[in-house]
Amino acid sequence: MADVKDQDYAAFRREVRTFIEQNLTEMKTRRSLPLLVALSVPLASCANLRTAKLMSQYEITLADDSPEDTTVTDVTATTDADGRSATLLSAFFGLDDDLPRTSNRAICDGASHKDGMPVIFSHEIDVQTMQAGDFEVTTAAGKTGEIHCVTLAPADDNGELRTALLVGHYGSIDDQPTAVEIVGNLLSLDGTLNFKGTSVAVTELEPGPTIVLAELLAEQRHELGKEPTELPFGGGSGCPLRTKQVVNVVWAGGVTKPGGDEADDVERLKYRVTVVEADGAEREVTPFALADLSDGDNNHRLCLDVEGTPTSVFFPAGYLTDPREDLNPDTRMAITPTTP
Repeated sequence: MADVKDQDYAAFRREVRTFIEQNLTEMKTRRSLPLLVALSVPLASCANLRTAKLMSQYEITLADDSPEDTTVTDVTATTDADGRSATLLSAFFGLDDDLPRTSNRAICDGASHKDGMPVIFSHEIDVQTMQAGDFEVTTAAGKTGEIHCVTLAPADDNGELRTALLVGHYGSIDDQPTAVEIVGNLLSLDGTLNFKGTSVAVTELEPGPTIVLAELLAEQRHELGKEPTELPFGGGSGCPLRTKQVVNVVWAGGVTKPGGDEADDVERLKYRVTVVEADGAEREVTPFALADLSDGDNNHRLCLDVEGTPTSVFFPAGYLTDPREDLNPDTRMAITPTTP
């Protein structure tokens, strides 16, 4: 911390304290308590200067507000070596002019009181090739929306760089967005695929979140025993050391209990994973632990202590909500294997 001066820390403390006092009511009503905690931590001790620095880096490295595509590439492939197409899996109209003021710090400057829409890709994407101008949103009336910025935060754990949060004004409850198209060069993380030209229909504002992807993680990606980051978002914990298999579940948008609390054993016990045994018999199991929590993103890791091949995951209606408090419907998804 030698590169951070005491006067800089004092100024930061004053700024954070003023910000919290001015926005405390909105933080609570808009379910922003995780960010409130993140902003409050540096007030306790100089030892937490690292947290403040990480918060700044977190936004800078993951968000972009460039209105034009600036990626120059000769990559045109749309199918990977395993035959999987580069596609958009979902676009979820999560918030209509309702992002809280804290979004100005956690997402990008000027994000507050704008729309929020997570868009999920089939493959992880290279943030260096992602610009706000890569995305085009069309409404039911045929209007083109305004994209203010786009970010991969907070879903930035290992293996999660596939959820882009679009921030802007691109529809309303009366003229809802109906389609998202990638109009610029946006590449996969390994640089082999180009998503330009892909599109997906938008889930309307009123429905609750569903599971859009479930992956059986390769052992190299388990990260068993991993501790969460110093921030209460963008870095969840790993499964326990005795875990045998890990299924990563991606929801259409960020999910919590009704009211904003993090999922716990109540929700863990609701997950059902179908496993096929070596003899072909099927059975349903419950994860013995739930991981990737308390980081504000749209991923859950299901920690399994059984052998066999997980083939699908089910979660019943009525236990998880999006930021608008819309409850999830029954949702089921086939589980696909992932490469190391």
